[in-house]
Amino acid sequence: MTFHKYDEGDKIEWASATESEGKILFTFDGGKTVFNFWTDYPAKLTPEQIEIFKRENPTLAELKPTK
Repeated sequence: MTFHKYDEGDKIEWASATESEGKILFTFDGGKTVFNFWTDYPAKLTPEQIEIFKRENPTLAELKPTK
């Protein structure tokens, strides 16, 4: 699976669209652990990962608000 960052300083990398059709897949560790936004966010992320996600992707994070 191929991952890319939207901005150079980002911590989150995203799977290419062709490899993640119908899913929003991302990783914090170069692909060792891959998360699916729809099924894993926020329950399977650490509090630190949630904060990074909210900071780097506020519009997407608003689709599934956390406390």
